[in-house]
Amino acid sequence: MAADHTCNTTALLVIDMQNDFLLADSSIRVAGGLAIVPNVIKAVEDARRRGFLVVWVVREHDPLGRDVELFRRHFYAEGKPKPTSKGSKGAELVDGLVIKQEDYKVVKTRFSAFFATHLHSVLQGAGIDSLVAVGVQTPNCIRQTVFDAVALDYKSVTVIVDATAAATPDVHAANIYDMKNIGVAAPTLKEWCGSSK
Repeated sequence: MAADHTCNTTALLVIDMQNDFLLADSSIRVAGGLAIVPNVIKAVEDARRRGFLVVWVVREHDPLGRDVELFRRHFYAEGKPKPTSKGSKGAELVDGLVIKQEDYKVVKTRFSAFFATHLHSVLQGAGIDSLVAVGVQTPNCIRQTVFDAVALDYKSVTVIVDATAAATPDVHAANIYDMKNIGVAAPTLKEWCGSSK
């Protein structure tokens, strides 16, 4: 099916869908994360079909933890797992998700995809004024990225409610509620796929 380029001012942000955040053997696994992988795959497919820019937002840290938040540095001590270390299996996207040549990848070291990255300037340069977020985890990286997008005056900010997840359904729901209160749309994947943005 041909891409719909009438909506190419929208970007899909796929946030932290990496092995260390999703697989059971990880010390930083988000309990609800693995369950949303099929919906994230569908969201990516639909975004590509519509001609949206797909932006892969990932954490990649120095294996010595020099660029990690202070509260996480204990994970990078000698003999510790060093989650999402650059080049590690844990930093790779979970099976089923693939970055394509026309996609864009942003590496971050903090919750927000905008903090200390060039994401905003890339989106502005591409004429993007609307953002859709999927991934993990709702109270941290999703929320902070979304709040920053609102503060940066993106015309439309959307979080696909069943393609994002947190450690518990209650935490997820509370954060979705907060984001809706600042004007963020929170459709289901089915609703979003049937919309124009």
